Amino acid sequence: MDITKNFLAGEDLIVRRGGVTVLDIPSFAVDEGTVFSLIGPNGTGKSSLLLALAGLLAIHRGRICFNGRDIVRTGLVAYRRRISFVFQEPLLLDTTVFGNVSAGLKIRKKTGPEIEGRVHEVLEQFGILHLSERSARKLSGGEAQRTNLARAFAVKPEIIFLDEPFASLDSPTREGLIEDLLKILRQTGTTALMATHDQMEALRLADRMAIMNGGRIVQTGTPAEIINHPCNAFVASFVGTETILEGQVMENKIGNLTVSVNNHLIQAVAGTETAGRVLCCIRPEHVTIALDKTTAVTSARNVFPAVILDIRAMGPFFKVILDCGFPLTAYVTRESLDNLTLCTGMSVTASFKATAIHIIQR
Repeated sequence: MDITKNFLAGEDLIVRRGGVTVLDIPSFAVDEGTVFSLIGPNGTGKSSLLLALAGLLAIHRGRICFNGRDIVRTGLVAYRRRISFVFQEPLLLDTTVFGNVSAGLKIRKKTGPEIEGRVHEVLEQFGILHLSERSARKLSGGEAQRTNLARAFAVKPEIIFLDEPFASLDSPTREGLIEDLLKILRQTGTTALMATHDQMEALRLADRMAIMNGGRIVQTGTPAEIINHPCNAFVASFVGTETILEGQVMENKIGNLTVSVNNHLIQAVAGTETAGRVLCCIRPEHVTIALDKTTAVTSARNVFPAVILDIRAMGPFFKVILDCGFPLTAYVTRESLDNLTLCTGMSVTASFKATAIHIIQR
């Protein structure tokens, strides 16, 4: 890959801390105007990659290019003036909201009227214009993070780096801020690179995403590609695939598979070359529960008698753990739970389509 042709890219990136390699990234690229999410468990290297790409963490080996130029050779200070970085904690100055948001503009020697107009604009975008003269010490967590984001956008960065920006916020505050941030990113066309362990945040914001594990990028693609076609069991599990079954392909008829799982035959669709040991990945939203076979009117090729082992509340829906001779998980709404009068120990019928199964070759 010729990284000089990408908006922001890195190659052969090695970062070490205390003699231990914490990042090993052969190649990485972000297109201009996109929102790119780095997602993975805590401690997997997301923040280190973000800091390295922002020129805030020294790399042991490799290079990073911005607009075709090596950021070290062309000067890190000049590069940093074209980007903004938002940390999980707001790290606000002990001054007013206006003073915080105008700080970067003053460093860049902007004039008074220009500062006034720009600060007013971003405060209005983030819904905190009325807090302009309030002390940073008197802000709530959400107000402080809005101020932090407004400060980052005030300098009109070409790239904004976001390191777990919503992790310390309560759910309602987080929801509102995510919606506002997404709207502002779309309006301004600002390129954004965000690190998060929250898959829902990544899915809502990102045009593209990379799954990280152990300091490496495991898979890159659009959210839909990664959710529907995970490359391995780790990715599948991390993006919400509750059921991952190991089985043996018994028959492959032009991509229509018969897979034996715990001596039960599952029908799936995959490539014509798929054979041997495979993983069958089934997302819980693709599983349907009926009271019995007579009420299970379905076109699904996979229909199994099941016993409910457990029901767990998961916010707006319920997770139903099933035993079909193999483990299976389904999501149901409160309405479905009540209408079907589902309870632990109950016998039901579970079904899922052959096309809903993602097959990973072992």
